[in-house]
Amino acid sequence: MISIAGRPIGPGHPPYVVAEMSGNHGGDLDRALAIVDAAAGAGAHAVKLQTYRPDTITIDADGPAFRIGADHRLWGGASLYRLYERAQTPWEWHERIFAHAARRGLAAFSSPFDPTAVELLESLGVPAYKIASSEIVDLPLIRLAARTGKPLIVSTGMATVEEVCAAVRAAREAGCAELAVLACTASYPARPEESHLRALPLLREITGAVVGLSDHTPGIGAAVAAVALGACLVEKHVTLSRADGGVDAAFSLEPAELSALVTESERAWRALGEARIGPRPGEREGLRFRRSLYVVRDVRAGEPVTELNIRSIRPAGGLHPDLAATVLGRRFTRDAAKGTPLTWDLL
Repeated sequence: MISIAGRPIGPGHPPYVVAEMSGNHGGDLDRALAIVDAAAGAGAHAVKLQTYRPDTITIDADGPAFRIGADHRLWGGASLYRLYERAQTPWEWHERIFAHAARRGLAAFSSPFDPTAVELLESLGVPAYKIASSEIVDLPLIRLAARTGKPLIVSTGMATVEEVCAAVRAAREAGCAELAVLACTASYPARPEESHLRALPLLREITGAVVGLSDHTPGIGAAVAAVALGACLVEKHVTLSRADGGVDAAFSLEPAELSALVTESERAWRALGEARIGPRPGEREGLRFRRSLYVVRDVRAGEPVTELNIRSIRPAGGLHPDLAATVLGRRFTRDAAKGTPLTWDLL
């Protein structure tokens, strides 16, 4: 189990839903604050930012290595520098956003992308750190975040088992006592069939960590399914409206969808229950209305039992329906009114 801002996260607790703002503020602080309000109104537990400047995550270069492939559905041909310039959350906004989140009852933390980001976030007292999928190979950054003593959440998009284990080992050796590892498909948007959610129990086994899902598929189906497979934390990008556009809008949830995710993920978690078969406490009343054998018209003592005077009906109380063939042809020992349960003492 881990804990963020006093809220426990683990198998014995409802799923923890993180609203990822990313670049959906569109460069407008008021919109960023409105996204916080929407996340709080939807019942999310935390809002997350990404803390970088274009110059701390890449350089202003225009060679092929610094451009996204032309066939990318959302950002085809864009230079990394210009994309990050557009998507960054200005550092001077962080304090306002975090304070507003606190007023709305949300935990607020971020993904740092270099040591200066960790320094800023530490000065703001963040309760946790998230390592983005592309940074899982940046073991010095992982160690730096781990040494803060805060809970660490690591996304595993694109990573091999060896890379996941190296990141976990780096975090643990640097003192991380509270670690969550998120399954992730680092494509934007991601295809549901590439989610491979059945790997969640394996991820838990090989890391020994709390597991969750950082989800970039459309809608909430994958996230809810992940809860059934052990995800304790779910992260989804959030926007006020996909129609407004924005770097992440196409694979982001709108507020009503985020609200549905919070509701349905907790419902899925509650539905898991225990590995047991048998009547549930809520079925007690239903047990009264199972079928059984009843007298279905008035009979006199000595009359034979026939298909006309006994039948399998609801409610319970009479003999098992499968005994009908056994009792047919016997005789009633006393008078019985219509609606009397058929019991052995009547025969």
